[in-house]
Amino acid sequence: MKRLAHALLLTGLLGIPALAAAAEDGGPHSLSANVGLTSNYLFRGISQTGGDPAIQGGLDYTHASGFYLGTWGSNVGWIEDYQRYDSGNLELDLYGGFRGNIGASDFTYDVGAIQYFYPGERAGAVDADTTELYAGLGWKWVSLKYSYAISDEVFGFADADGSSYLDVSVNVPLGETGLTAGAHWGTFNFENNGAQDYDDWKVSLAYDMGKLSEVASGVTVGVMYTDTDADSDVWTDTNGEFLGKDTTTVWISKTF
Repeated sequence: MKRLAHALLLTGLLGIPALAAAAEDGGPHSLSANVGLTSNYLFRGISQTGGDPAIQGGLDYTHASGFYLGTWGSNVGWIEDYQRYDSGNLELDLYGGFRGNIGASDFTYDVGAIQYFYPGERAGAVDADTTELYAGLGWKWVSLKYSYAISDEVFGFADADGSSYLDVSVNVPLGETGLTAGAHWGTFNFENNGAQDYDDWKVSLAYDMGKLSEVASGVTVGVMYTDTDADSDVWTDTNGEFLGKDTTTVWISKTF
């Protein structure tokens, strides 16, 4: 299963230029891109930058059949400051799968695989690269997603295949104001590493700047408050920064 997921993802990465060319021809193909700036990159409630800003961006291909493939990247700090790599400050993700509506209903599904890459020199450190399978269900503003790790190492923890993360999210548009209110709860369970287990939660508010001007179409600004019950003895980096502490984050993003 792990080798199959790796093969599919790497094949997809090599095929992205061809998919981009196909998307330009229109028809069943579509291509989108995004870029963003955030005051603190949080992943599952844990700061990936030690509270520092991050610039991020991605590229997505979608076929009318529901098949999709994408890549996304961000600067990070935990690879050196927490995982103790000798060097490395980049996260690069590659993902693909199928999604769509279930029949003619408002219910949706999303199944796929994702590979998290963390390039860098890691002499003596556990590999942070992680492979996950995921499955999600949605209904209007509510979504449920379950991710299951199939790699031996999971974000720098050894012998952790079988670790899982459950995500429950609600995002409700507030009429025609351009505002969207969000709430999230998640729980991360590490196989054979119970001390790392934690829950995280957040509330957020985002605004579609396209409501103000066509020039700002695709631009979103937002603010969110996040917190976790992570153990500070486990989730503190070498700079003494507790990566799971409560924090308020602001961001701006643009989709093309």
